[in-house]
Amino acid sequence: MPWENNGGGGGRNNGGPWGQAPGGGGGGPRRPGGNTPNLEDILNRGRDQFRGGVPGGRWAIVGGVIALLAFWGVNSVYTINPQEVGVELRFGAPKPELSGPGLHFLFWPVETVERATTTVNQTQIGVANASGGSRAAARDGLMLSGDQNIVNVQFSVFWAINDPVSYLFNVRDPESMVRYAAESAMREVVGRRPAQDIYSDDRSGISAEVQRITLATLESYGLGVSVNQILIENAGPPSEVYDAFNEVQRARQDETRLQEEARSYANTLLGDARGRAAALREDAAAYTNRVVQEATGEAERFNAVYAEYVNSPEVTRKRLFLETMEEVLGGSEKVLIENGAAGSGVVPYLPLPELRSGPTTPTGN
Repeated sequence: MPWENNGGGGGRNNGGPWGQAPGGGGGGPRRPGGNTPNLEDILNRGRDQFRGGVPGGRWAIVGGVIALLAFWGVNSVYTINPQEVGVELRFGAPKPELSGPGLHFLFWPVETVERATTTVNQTQIGVANASGGSRAAARDGLMLSGDQNIVNVQFSVFWAINDPVSYLFNVRDPESMVRYAAESAMREVVGRRPAQDIYSDDRSGISAEVQRITLATLESYGLGVSVNQILIENAGPPSEVYDAFNEVQRARQDETRLQEEARSYANTLLGDARGRAAALREDAAAYTNRVVQEATGEAERFNAVYAEYVNSPEVTRKRLFLETMEEVLGGSEKVLIENGAAGSGVVPYLPLPELRSGPTTPTGN
C-alpha cells in the first residue's frame, strides 16, 4: 500500500510508514517478532470480528423483532370501558365514527385514541371541599344580590357529554369551562334578585334560569355538553355576619309569629261577632214573623167578628160585652150578684176567695 513504501527501501518497513521510532522501539503494542501493528492489520482484525456475526446469532435478531412487534401490538390494541366512549385520531385528526365499550384496534403510531366519559358529572361551586378543598373555592360562592346584600351560594352543576369530539377538541379545559359558565350565570341571576329569593322564596326559579343561561353559553362555545340540573345546596350570608343574620331571622320569625297570633285573635273576635250578629238577625226575623202573624190573625178575627156583627148586631154586641166582662172580672176576688126579677138579690155569703186559695193550716196556741 502507499504508506508501506514511505521508507524508500522498496520493502516492508517494520518501523511503520515513518520508519522505526527513535531508540529502536515505539509506544504502541507490538506484533509478534517485535513489530508495531499497522492500520491494515487493525482493519483486518475488525473485519474478521464482524464477519463472525452478532453475539447470540440470529436468535437475538428474532427476539428483538418480536419485542418490537409486542410493543407495537400493546400500543395498537385498546379497551373502552362501559362508561366511556373513544375517539380515534389519524395523524391528529378525529375520525367521524366513535368507539363503543369493548376491545378495539388501531395502527399505532399513525392512529391514537382519546376517551370521554358518558356518565353524569358533578361540578361543585362555592363548596369548601371543591377544587382541592382550598378556601378560595368556598369564596367562589360569594355574590352580590340585587338589593346590595352579599350572599354565599353553594350549588352543583350536573352535566353530561353529548358530543365527545366537540368536548375533546373545541375547548382546551372543558371542565373549567363548565364551572366558569355556571358561576357567571349564577352571578348574573343573583345580581337581579333580592337576597330573600335566594335564601328561600324562589330557589327553583333561580335554578331554572341559571340552567338556561349556562346551557346557552356552553352551546355558543361548542363544548358538546348538556346541563341536566342546577341544584342550590345552600344559600346564606357570609360567615362573618352569620350571627347578625340569625338575629335578624329570629326577629322576623317573632314578627311573623306575633302577626299570626294577632290575626288568629282577630279572626276569633270576628267569628264571635258574626255569630252574634247572625243570632240577632235570626231573632229579629223570628220576632218580625211572629208579630206579623199575630197582626194578621187579629185582623182576620176582627174581620170575622165584623161580618157576624153586620148580620146580627145585637147578638154580637152582647157577646162582645160578655167576653169582655169575663176577661176583666176573671181575675177579681169580688163576687157581684145582680138583682133578680123574683128576689131581693141577696143570697147567703160564700167565702169564694178562701175556697180558691185552698184550705189553710190551723195554728195552735
